[in-house]
Amino acid sequence: MKNKNMLLILTMCIGTFLCMLDTTVMNIALPAIQTSMNVPLDRLSWALNIYTITFAVLTIPLARIADIFGRNKVYLIGLLTFAIGSFVSGDANVPATLIIGRGIQSIGAAIIFPTSMTIAIASTSQSKRKTALLTIGLTQGLASTLGPTIGGIVTEFLGWRWVFYINLPLLLIAFIGVTLQLPLRHEPRTNAKIDFGGMFLLMITLFSLTLSLTQGTDWGWTSARILSLAGLTIIAFVAFIFLESRVKSPMVRLDLFADRQFSGASLTVILAGLLLVSVMVIMPTFFTQVQGKTELVAALLITPASFMIFVMSPIAGTLIERFGPRLIIGLGFLSMAIGYGILGFMNPDHYWQTLIGLMLLGAGYGVIIGPITVLAASDFEGEKLTASQSVMGVLRQIGNVLAVAIFVSLLTSNINTAKTTAWHDAQTRIEQTSLSQTTKQKMLKATQQRFTGTGAKTPTHQSNGINKRQQAQIISRETKLATQKAHINQLPTQQQIIVRKQIQERVTQKVVAIVKKDNHEIKRTSDSIAKHTKSLISKAFLVLYQHAFPFAISFIFVALLFYRRKDYLAIIKHDVKIAR
Repeated sequence: MKNKNMLLILTMCIGTFLCMLDTTVMNIALPAIQTSMNVPLDRLSWALNIYTITFAVLTIPLARIADIFGRNKVYLIGLLTFAIGSFVSGDANVPATLIIGRGIQSIGAAIIFPTSMTIAIASTSQSKRKTALLTIGLTQGLASTLGPTIGGIVTEFLGWRWVFYINLPLLLIAFIGVTLQLPLRHEPRTNAKIDFGGMFLLMITLFSLTLSLTQGTDWGWTSARILSLAGLTIIAFVAFIFLESRVKSPMVRLDLFADRQFSGASLTVILAGLLLVSVMVIMPTFFTQVQGKTELVAALLITPASFMIFVMSPIAGTLIERFGPRLIIGLGFLSMAIGYGILGFMNPDHYWQTLIGLMLLGAGYGVIIGPITVLAASDFEGEKLTASQSVMGVLRQIGNVLAVAIFVSLLTSNINTAKTTAWHDAQTRIEQTSLSQTTKQKMLKATQQRFTGTGAKTPTHQSNGINKRQQAQIISRETKLATQKAHINQLPTQQQIIVRKQIQERVTQKVVAIVKKDNHEIKRTSDSIAKHTKSLISKAFLVLYQHAFPFAISFIFVALLFYRRKDYLAIIKHDVKIAR
C-alpha cells in the first residue's frame, strides 16, 4: 500500500514537474527561436507571458471544475491539453502559432497543477501528508530552476522545437499511470461553484500589470497608456478583493490569510520566486549575448544554482523541525540576498565569483522552497487545505510573472541606455584619432552598423581596417596621380617605363607604411570601443542586481511572519496526536 501511494505521488510529480518546467524552459531557447522565425525578440515575449498569466488566472477555477466533474477524469483531460499545446508550440513557424500553443499548454497546466496536489493529498493518510506535500513542493521548485539548464541542453543538441516535444513521452507515461492507478468511474464529486467574476478580475489585474511593466520603457512610464493601465490594475485588484470577500465560493479564500503562517508562506513564495527567476532568466542571456557562450555552456554555467536547490530542499525539511521556520526562512533569504550582492558587484570575467553568487542563491531558495508547501498547509484540513495549495500555485505564478516583467523591462531599458552611451563614446574616440576624415567616416559607419539591432549582443573586436584589395586600389590611384604630375608622357618610351616603375615603388612604399599605421590605430580604437561597450552592457545586467540587493535584504524580515521554534514544535506535536 505504501509503495502504491508513493508511485501515485511520483505520477503526480511528473505532471507538476512539466507544468513548472515550462514556465522557464524556453527562456534560453528564445534567441534560437528568434533566429528560426526571423522576427524581433519583443514579438516573442508574449509566448512567455501568456503561459504564466493564463496559468495563474485559471488554476483555481479549473481546480473547481475538476471537483465538480471528477478530478481523475479532468486530470487526464489536462494531460491531453498540455500535450496538444506542446505539439503546437514545437511545430510553430510564426510567433502567433507559438503563442497559441503556449496558451493551450497553460490551460492544461492550470488543470494539472492543482489537481495533482489534490489527488496526492486525498490518496495519502494524515500521517504521510507532510511527505507528499514536501515531495511535490520540491518537484515544483526544482522544475522551475532546471528549466534554463534543460532548455539549453535540448536546444544545443536537438533544436529549440524539442524544448516542447520532450514533454510528449513524459505526458504519455503520466497518462498511463493515472489510468492504471486511479478510478475513472464513480469517483467522488463536489458541488463546488466557480467564481467567474473573481477569475475575470484577476485576469484583468495580471494582464494590465504585466502589459504596463513590459511596455513601460517603450511607451514611457508617465505616458497616458501606462498610467491608464496602472489605474486599471489598481481598480481591478480592489474590485477583486471586494468581490472575494462577498461571494460564497470565492476564487481565493481570504480567510486563509488570517493564518499568519499561511500569509508568510504566500509572501515568501512570491518574493523567493521573484529573486530566483530574475537570475535564471537574465543570466543565460548575459552568458550568450555578452560573454559569447553557446546555449549549452550558458545552461551549464547556471546549473550550480539548480544543484544547490536540489541539495538543500530536502535538508531544509529537517532543519525546519529542529530550528523552527522563522530562523530557517530568514537564513534562506539572507543567503539569496548575499548571492544578489555578489552577482551585482562581481567581476563577470571571473566565473568563480559568479559561481559563488549562484550557489548562495540556489542554497537560499532551496532552504525556503523545500518546506514552504508544508508551511503553507499550516494546520488546515479538508477543503481549506486544498484551497491553500491552489492559492500557493497562483502566487508562485504571480512571482514568475513579476520577475520576468520587471527585470526584462529594466534590462531592456538599461541595454538601450548602455548602447546609446557606448555609441556617443565611440564617436568621440574615432574623432580623436589621427586618421583621415574619409577613414573616420568609414569607421563610424561600420561601427554604427554593429550597434544596430535588438538585444544585448556587443560589437565584436572586428577592426574594419584597410584590406589588401583596398590598399591596391589606393596604390593604383596614387600612382596614377603622381605619374600625371611628373609629366612622364614627354619622356622617351623606355624612360617612361623606368620612371613609372620608380614612382609606383615610392608610392607603394609610402601607402603600405600609412596603411600599416592606420590599421594599427583602427584596430586599437575598434578594440577599445568593443571593450568599453562590453563593459557598459555588462553593467546594464549587473546593475539590476545591485539595485535589487537592498530589497533582497529587506525580504529577510518576512521570516518574522512564521512561528518561532517552540510554537512550531507545539503545533507539530498537536498534529501528531490528532493523526494517532
